[in-house]
Amino acid sequence: MSFDYDLFVIGGGSGGVRAARVAASDTGAKVGLAEESRYGGTCVIRGCVPKKLMVFASTYAPAMEQAAAYGWDVQMGGFNWSGFRRNLEGELDRLEGIYRRLLQNSGVETFDMRATVDGPHSVRLADGRVVTAKVILLATGGWPSVPDVPGAEYAITSNEIFHLEALPQRILIVGGGYIACEFAGILNGLGVQTHLWYRGEAVLRGFDKEARDVIVQGMQERGVQMHMQTNVARIEKQGAGYCVTDTKGARHDFDVVMYATGRTPKSAGLGLEALGIGLDAAGAVQVDGFSQTSVPSIYAVGDVTNRVNLTPVAIREGMAFVETALKGNPTSVDHELIPTAVFTQPEFGTIGLSEEQARAQEPIEVYATAFRPMNISFIDAPNKVLMKLVVSQKTRKILGCHIVADGAGEMIQLAGIAVKMGATKEDFDRVCAVHPTVSEELVTMKTPVRSA
Repeated sequence: MSFDYDLFVIGGGSGGVRAARVAASDTGAKVGLAEESRYGGTCVIRGCVPKKLMVFASTYAPAMEQAAAYGWDVQMGGFNWSGFRRNLEGELDRLEGIYRRLLQNSGVETFDMRATVDGPHSVRLADGRVVTAKVILLATGGWPSVPDVPGAEYAITSNEIFHLEALPQRILIVGGGYIACEFAGILNGLGVQTHLWYRGEAVLRGFDKEARDVIVQGMQERGVQMHMQTNVARIEKQGAGYCVTDTKGARHDFDVVMYATGRTPKSAGLGLEALGIGLDAAGAVQVDGFSQTSVPSIYAVGDVTNRVNLTPVAIREGMAFVETALKGNPTSVDHELIPTAVFTQPEFGTIGLSEEQARAQEPIEVYATAFRPMNISFIDAPNKVLMKLVVSQKTRKILGCHIVADGAGEMIQLAGIAVKMGATKEDFDRVCAVHPTVSEELVTMKTPVRSA
C-alpha cells in the first residue's frame, strides 16, 4: 500500500519538531507536520523560554539593592513592561523562525492548521483535505486547565500572562504547583502586589518537604502573600478589575486573576476514541514503553501522554520514536532519575526521591545544611540556601539530591550526572570541595542530621 507520507506529525512543539526533522534528515522519510498555533509549542512560545526571560527580568530589582549594599551608586527606576514585552515577543518570533527553518531545511512539509486523526493511516486537515501516512505521531502537548467556578471566564492562565497590555497593581494567582509559585515570584519581583491562593495545606506538593519549606519562607520574605486552604468561590467583574469571593466568604479586589491549577493533555477532538485509542481519566493518550498506542501505526510523545511533562523528555521520546518506528531499532526512554529545576525565587533543583518518598521505601540517612550564602553575609536579604542528600543506608547510594539556592538549576544538572550514575555518599565525600562556593556543601556534609 502506498501512502502520501511515511510519517505525519500532529503538533509542532519540541517533541514533534525533533521527531519530524530527524526522521526526514536521518532516514530520508517523507514527513508532514501540522501545527494549529505557533511552532515551538508550550516551551518556546508560552512556557519555559518566556517564563525564564521573565524570571531574569524580575531579579534585577533585588540585584540592584544588593549592589548598593556592596557600595555601588545605584539609582532605581521603574520597570518598563511594554519595552520588555516588545523584546520578549521579538525573541519568541526569532525562535519560532528557527523551528520553521529547521523543518524546511530537513525537507518536512508543514501545514499551518489543525489536524485530526481520520483513521489508522489517515489525517484530516482543517481545510478538508485527507492525507495518508504509514505512521502517525501525536505530539499535541498540554493546555492549562481552569476549574468550573462562576466567573472563571474572566481569569487568565499562563498562556496569556506574557501578553498583558500592562502589569497589574494587584494580582491573584490561584494554584500551588510549580507554575503558580514561579509566576508568584516573577510578578512579585516586577513590583506587582502578588497574592497566591492554594486549596491545600502546602504548595509544591510531591517535592521534598524540607525544600518546600525553605522555598515558601523565601517567597514570603520577598513579599509574596500566600494563603493556604483558600480557594475561589466566585469572580465578578468590577470596574476595571475583579471582585473575588473566597470559599470562606470574604471578598477581595484584584486587577488580574490568574489560574495556574494544572495542565491537561491536549487530546480532545483528535478522533482518537473512534479508533479505540485509550485515554486515561485526565485525557492522556495511553502508550507502551515505546510510545506506541493500541493502534500500531499511531504513536504519541510529550505532554499529551502525561508521563514526565518536561521539554527535554519530549525531545528524547521523539528521538526514541524515530529509532523505533522508522529505523527498526526499538528504543524506550528511561523516565527515572530526571533532574528538574523549578524557577521559584529562591530557585529549586532536584533529582530522585524526596526524603518522605525514600523513607517509605527503605532505611535512609539524611545529610542537610541550611545557611545564608556568602554573597549576602553582610546584607539584609532573604536568601537562605538548602543543600540536602538523601542516602540509602544499605547501598549508600544517593537516592535524592535537593538544592534551594541561586543557580540551583545549574547545580542540579551536574549533580544529576553523579546521581544517575549511581554515586554513593562516599563518592561525593571523595571529591575535593571548590571553595568558597555554595555547592561545596554537597561534598562536605559528614554527619547525618537524621536517620530513618
